[in-house]
Amino acid sequence: MSISMYQVAIPVFLRALNNLHHVLKLGQTHAKHKNVDDSVMLQTRLIPDMLPLVKQVQIATDMAKNGAARLAGVDPLKFEDNETSFEELYSRIERAIDYIKSFKPEQIDGSETRAITIKTRNNELSFEGQAYLLHFVIPNLFFHCTTAYDILRVAGAGIGKEDYIGKP
Repeated sequence: MSISMYQVAIPVFLRALNNLHHVLKLGQTHAKHKNVDDSVMLQTRLIPDMLPLVKQVQIATDMAKNGAARLAGVDPLKFEDNETSFEELYSRIERAIDYIKSFKPEQIDGSETRAITIKTRNNELSFEGQAYLLHFVIPNLFFHCTTAYDILRVAGAGIGKEDYIGKP
């Protein structure tokens, strides 16, 4: 039995973003309980040279929505990176989820060898679709979701592995 590119990508992206939304809600509840302003929590970092919570969420949503679009061979939907509250981050995640849900299996399946080139801050990267999904998008998506989780956990939020992984 084989698994399709759609099956590897879309459900994984959706689950990761839904779980990120859940973890952020718990983090916001913790912040409110401790009288920590959204702006302070959203700018919290693990260490000074890492990006803050808000940027981790922005990058995670970009990885998922842009990954789906590029696998489908379309230009990704652009989001402004201007969120300053938890509510705005929830809206961003929800918009990304809605966008990802709009892709049909026939748009993603067969993209294993699709040429995908992306520009990063430092250079241009070229992939075939399967390598892009498995070796770039998924690892980056989970890195940024995990880092967001870690920031909230270090800040004292009562979250655990089950919150991050979600229910099967």
